[in-house]
Amino acid sequence: MTEIAKKRPEFRNINALSDLPGYRWPLAALVSGMHRASGVILFLLLPFIVWMLDTSLSSEISFGEFKAAFNSHLGILPGGFVKLMTLALIWAYLHHFIAGIRHLIMDINHAAVNKVFGRKSAATVLVLSLSLTFILGLKLFGAY
Repeated sequence: MTEIAKKRPEFRNINALSDLPGYRWPLAALVSGMHRASGVILFLLLPFIVWMLDTSLSSEISFGEFKAAFNSHLGILPGGFVKLMTLALIWAYLHHFIAGIRHLIMDINHAAVNKVFGRKSAATVLVLSLSLTFILGLKLFGAY
């Protein structure tokens, strides 16, 4: 056992352009970052959410315009773009909601704040949010 152990690299000053792309993020860190990103998406798409709510509830004529926005052009926006914005909104809401429940569980049950629970709950959040988004995306794009 006289071999010299390979020394692990030390990062004291992390350069975002050279060091971060090669860094292996833990799953819990990815879910936490996606939770923040989904919150930003929800905030930025708030005018779109308000427009959808107002247009869908005002009258039968405006509801017809609302439905037509998903199939034809809405001003300069094609219907496919409106569907993609709606799909992003669906993912952001589902991910933010499910990850928020995960954070509440960790706040209530302090025994759940460990590496094993963090990894399993992060994987659960990803699987649930992506699979529900996929199912609702199929409905949105008319697969069923």
